[in-house]
Amino acid sequence: MSSRWPSATVVTASIAALALSLAGCSSAPPRKPSSAKPRPATSPALTGLTADGAGREILMYTLGLLDLDYRFGGNNPEAGLDCSGMVSYIYQNAVGVKLPHNAAQIASVARPIETSRMQVGDLVFFNTMNRPFSHMGIYIGDGKFVHAPRSNSTIRVERLDNRYFAARFEGARTLFD
Repeated sequence: MSSRWPSATVVTASIAALALSLAGCSSAPPRKPSSAKPRPATSPALTGLTADGAGREILMYTLGLLDLDYRFGGNNPEAGLDCSGMVSYIYQNAVGVKLPHNAAQIASVARPIETSRMQVGDLVFFNTMNRPFSHMGIYIGDGKFVHAPRSNSTIRVERLDNRYFAARFEGARTLFD
């Protein structure tokens, strides 16, 4: 007579497979403490930001770096990041795209797009040192971008229509089709 319940071997194998699949996504690698100041869980300036696919991954990594220290030449959150180091770090970890650690070089591999067509995760470039593409950030939607501005500061959100950045804006570029 056959039973309508699976055998003990099948149940044990199913439980083991389920446990392994859950263990694989249950925790993130430990993050080293940062000297960054804690920020509120929600910021009114960041409510309503949305993205899909790669843009969503880029947005999540980008927002996770807010308030971390700027460091010239920095390429990891533990030591600090500069503008191109921040972008390179985010793209490598969020979508597996390796970029150079130089704003002008990143601009040369990205495709120019109309500002009106920018999407979350696209790159914005500025002339802040009397040379093209001397500064950059990541567009996060709603006319805002995240960047690592300068020494003695932290990664932060700015508006593209900010008087300083609007006067120095050189355009948007994308790495997506």
